[in-house]
Amino acid sequence: MHNYARAVVGVVALGFCVPLAVVLGQTGNHGSSRAHAGEQIFKSACAACHGADGRGTSKEIAGFEKPRTFPDFTACDQTTPEPNTAWKDVILHGGPARGFSEIMPSFADALTSEQIDDVIAFLRGLCRNPRWARGELNLPRALVTEKAYPEDEVVVSTAVNARGTPGVMNHIIYEKRIGMNYQFEADVPITFQDENHVWYGGVGDTTLALKRVMFSSLRTGSIMSLQGGVLLPTGNKARGFGTGTTTFEGFASFNQLFPTNTFVQMKFGGDLPRHTDIFPQSIFFQSAVGQSIAANHGLGRLWSPMFEFVAARDLVDNAKTNWDVLPQMQVTISKRQHVRANLGVRVPVNNTAGRPVQVVFYLLWDFFDGRLNEGW
Repeated sequence: MHNYARAVVGVVALGFCVPLAVVLGQTGNHGSSRAHAGEQIFKSACAACHGADGRGTSKEIAGFEKPRTFPDFTACDQTTPEPNTAWKDVILHGGPARGFSEIMPSFADALTSEQIDDVIAFLRGLCRNPRWARGELNLPRALVTEKAYPEDEVVVSTAVNARGTPGVMNHIIYEKRIGMNYQFEADVPITFQDENHVWYGGVGDTTLALKRVMFSSLRTGSIMSLQGGVLLPTGNKARGFGTGTTTFEGFASFNQLFPTNTFVQMKFGGDLPRHTDIFPQSIFFQSAVGQSIAANHGLGRLWSPMFEFVAARDLVDNAKTNWDVLPQMQVTISKRQHVRANLGVRVPVNNTAGRPVQVVFYLLWDFFDGRLNEGW
């Protein structure tokens, strides 16, 4: 069997075996049994505005014009991306706590923490399709390792060479969720580099890709996706901005969330250029280990320290595997937590010749949660 084929088979097999082992071996997050109590509270305290069925009442009954962000709790595409902590923060502290309308009051003096959890348990049951991946599985985005969760976001990422040849690599990434399981992605790299004391800039090879969620379970804290894409030769090869050939890329992503809010993300895959005489086939492995720490009893600003391991190897004779490490910290910026930043350092561990140390950072806008000027 060809080296590339063997590598891909191994990647896919490992991508399926790891989540299976976790699913069989972990008890995960157990569901609430308090939905009935929550229904009684909802009908007495919330139904006047949100309707007994969770779809919202009319303007004549509610007495106000519903804002654009007013939820329909039966719409799975609206509710499943939101974690319970976001809902609890709004119920406990009112809409402005997350940059929403003042129409939503605070229930801190009316409901206990346990009663709010009961209401949320009831609301979760209004989405009748349990196959939608829950927002708790939308883990903090690492600098390199792509997540398994389907996104609605824009990311602007920058890597600056701190040692070695001066250069700046930017990525403008657009990700759009399609239905329950799919995500479209476009990644446009823009590079600036110093060549003999003259700076050149240009667009690199653009990536178009499609992701599909294969498995997700809030109970076990696991989610797995497969992604396939094509890197178009839009970059100038002579300037080092592109490979000069169309490249097909495929990988498996697996994420695991633990009850302590510790998480592990893994990505396995390979690149298959159309012309291997121009650019070699390669395989890669990426992994991030992190911890989410939220202020205000778990409801406020989210800090996520992470540590990434990144490996890549060309499939040619006598090739060596390049290893990098990336310590980093992500933090939410907006009240709604839909704008986030991450800062880290990428350090080559071996084969360091010609591989620079880089300062890497990004700004992320989750446009599903609101417009860029909202939620502050």
